[in-house]
Amino acid sequence: MTPQSWPAFAGIDWGGEHHQLCVVDHAGKRLTQLRVTHDVAGLSRLRHELVRFGDPMPIAIERAEGLLVEHLQAHGHVLFPVSPRIAARARERYKVASVKDDRFDAFVLADTLRHEHQHWRPLSAPSPLLAEIKALTRDRDRLLETQQAVESQLRMILEAYHPAPARLFSSVDRQITLSFVLDYPTPAVAGRIKTTRMAGFLARHHYTGRVPAQVLAERMRANLLTGSPGTVAGKSFSAQSFTRLLQLLNGQLAEYDDAIAAAVAEHPDAHIFASFPGVGPVTTAVLLAEIGEDRERYPRPEVLLAEAGLAPVTRASGRSRSVRFRYAANTRLRESAMWWAYNSLKGSPWAAAAFREARDQRGQRHHRALRGLSARWMRILWRCWTDNEPYDPAKHASATALTPTP
Repeated sequence: MTPQSWPAFAGIDWGGEHHQLCVVDHAGKRLTQLRVTHDVAGLSRLRHELVRFGDPMPIAIERAEGLLVEHLQAHGHVLFPVSPRIAARARERYKVASVKDDRFDAFVLADTLRHEHQHWRPLSAPSPLLAEIKALTRDRDRLLETQQAVESQLRMILEAYHPAPARLFSSVDRQITLSFVLDYPTPAVAGRIKTTRMAGFLARHHYTGRVPAQVLAERMRANLLTGSPGTVAGKSFSAQSFTRLLQLLNGQLAEYDDAIAAAVAEHPDAHIFASFPGVGPVTTAVLLAEIGEDRERYPRPEVLLAEAGLAPVTRASGRSRSVRFRYAANTRLRESAMWWAYNSLKGSPWAAAAFREARDQRGQRHHRALRGLSARWMRILWRCWTDNEPYDPAKHASATALTPTP
């Protein structure tokens, strides 16, 4: 069914427990307004109500994921995700007062869709494998935030009574550091460590670092501060608890990485993303999950750059003109592209040269230069993704010019 043959337009103001539906015809007349619950009975009633007006129905909603979105897409409806900022501006077309009402919000979404649907892109339904990858990568980000928070809390606990373990190795979340905290939880116990005992500890926990045991023992003695007896007794208990929690989170992150790598290996587009220098399994998964599979979603590379927040925003009014950072963007996609650009500095001579040029000749700061490199990589990725071909440095003229001749 084409947009011209749609019988009506719907808007849904979603909520945690209830959803408000409004349907308008081509003249903007309200055909129905309905409030349904977020349960089996409510979603079934919503489905039967939408069938009355035609199948499929164009629906505007202020979100792009969730059970409600998947339920509507599973029944063939065409969804248009609307940014909350756009929805807020659309309300001002009908009322000057900042009134918040679910029935009115649903009507605004439906009537705005009636006017603007030709300018909006519908939400494409992902394949089951892409949906799995998206769920895994986004939940991994949440788990990583928890892991980083626990690491910071453990560091604060150690600094309060026993700072030596936090300063002994490269980071607190390393397994060797966590093992040291559990084996030597107090300054008194750690104070008995000499070079021989440190060497035995390193061998027992399969230490792979390059720092000799003697150097580590001297470093520990230099940082062997201690608190009062009461503080040591309480904080040592907390340190061991947070250490075990951090070990659990580290193990869960490793399992997420294995699950993501297994899912990415099965996706037909994975070879395109993985062919670029600096792109590992997790970065491949995030790029694939956020960009998606629909080639029509990004008809030009500029659209992809705007989505990723790599294209600046130009503001011009009268005699003033300014170019600013783009805040409204897919932050997951932007962070992934930035990590990709950073990792490519080691594996791509072209990327390293482009970054040095931005820093030395253009005077750009580190993140600005990295963002510019990310934009250049994204343009190349868009071309490969659109043509369904992996990255070939031989076809990249700028990279080929920097490749030494054997």
